[in-house]
Amino acid sequence: MSRVYLVDLGQHVGQEVVIDGWLANMRSKGKLHFLTLRDGTAFRQAIMSKKEVSEEEFETCGRAGIESAVRLRGLVNADDRAPGGYELHVKGFELLAEVHDYPIAKQSSDQSGPGPDFLLDRRHLWLRSRKQHAIMRVRHRIAMTIRNFFDERGFCNVDAPIFTPAACEGTTTLFETKYFDGQAYLTQSGQLYMEAAAMAQGKVYCFGPTFRAEKSKTRRHLTEFWMVEPEIAYAGLDDVMQLAEDFLCRIVADVLERCQEELATLERDVSKLQAITGPFPRMSYTEVVERLNAEGHPFEWGGDFGAPDETKIGSWSDKPMMVHRWPKDIKAFYMAPDPENPKVVLGVDVIAPEGKGEIIGGAQRAHDLGYLEDQIAAHGLPREAFEWYLDLRRYGGIPTAGFGLGLERTVAWITGTEHIRECIPFPRTIYRITP
Repeated sequence: MSRVYLVDLGQHVGQEVVIDGWLANMRSKGKLHFLTLRDGTAFRQAIMSKKEVSEEEFETCGRAGIESAVRLRGLVNADDRAPGGYELHVKGFELLAEVHDYPIAKQSSDQSGPGPDFLLDRRHLWLRSRKQHAIMRVRHRIAMTIRNFFDERGFCNVDAPIFTPAACEGTTTLFETKYFDGQAYLTQSGQLYMEAAAMAQGKVYCFGPTFRAEKSKTRRHLTEFWMVEPEIAYAGLDDVMQLAEDFLCRIVADVLERCQEELATLERDVSKLQAITGPFPRMSYTEVVERLNAEGHPFEWGGDFGAPDETKIGSWSDKPMMVHRWPKDIKAFYMAPDPENPKVVLGVDVIAPEGKGEIIGGAQRAHDLGYLEDQIAAHGLPREAFEWYLDLRRYGGIPTAGFGLGLERTVAWITGTEHIRECIPFPRTIYRITP
């Protein structure tokens, strides 16, 4: 008799198997125990009849509390009414670790019980709940798709450093840290390093943690988050917009195909995701500002969009909105100016529908040495920290283009999760660095 995982029960219908897992829930009715089991791969139902096990096993199971570790031997049956379509009829039961007074109530998965602070203080336990399990599984699938997508298109994965000597996305959101006898900063982005890598490998990407010391309390912000950043040599704004569109369509399609059970657990309206096909709407920043004002949503040209503005823009389509050609003064120093309008740069933000806000920011990079030198000075950045970056323009400088996609924001959008803090295993925010 073999030990199997709950997710694989369908491969063992009519067979007796052994399951090692935890008791996620239990209710009893007369001579029956109805168990909800989890083993990390799935949640499934088991039924224990008093006549099919020993009296000691039946009583031991009856006293087991939520999250007790258990080993069950039983017969696998197919049942369309059961979660996942299969259930276990228990023939033997062993209590491996008895638990009582589990600190998170059964209803924690839908937050009808303990509040978010209570749950976040016990994030190490909250991750076990059905909803959080589903979110992490979708996150895993998206991360796998990210790597597969770029690998299939000939991109080389190049890891960017986490310690950096200077800012990439502005000096106001840097985390400073001691570095032997000097100081360093936690990376805001691997993009500058990807530009160097693209001139060595042609098409590259990095995928890892990034940090922003942004004192924001919104549901869209974390101080530590994961970002994937592709970069292509000899590419421009149109190339990167098409890549972003193809990328998002692939991510959504893979989740729809591979995470059906998780999306059902999250009660996600999959019709919203099925609408995510190309082409995506594309509007210039100026066109967006004009439309906002025409629809009674006052906005002054030259400002950056806040959450209410992005929510409004996202409502214009059931697909992500691509907003391109942004005011130069509110974007990073490395973005290429539009040759037809020096007041704007060749940048693009992709705003997700359903009020989820920006999920991608990208641009064509400036490759003119003199322009970049002026921009570094204008932004008050230390010239010496960027000499290596300027070398990229001195020695074979050509246009490159790329973008960054925030993993947690993408997970929040696709899963329909309200707050981004549930889309990373152990969130770090302005007020939280534990557990």
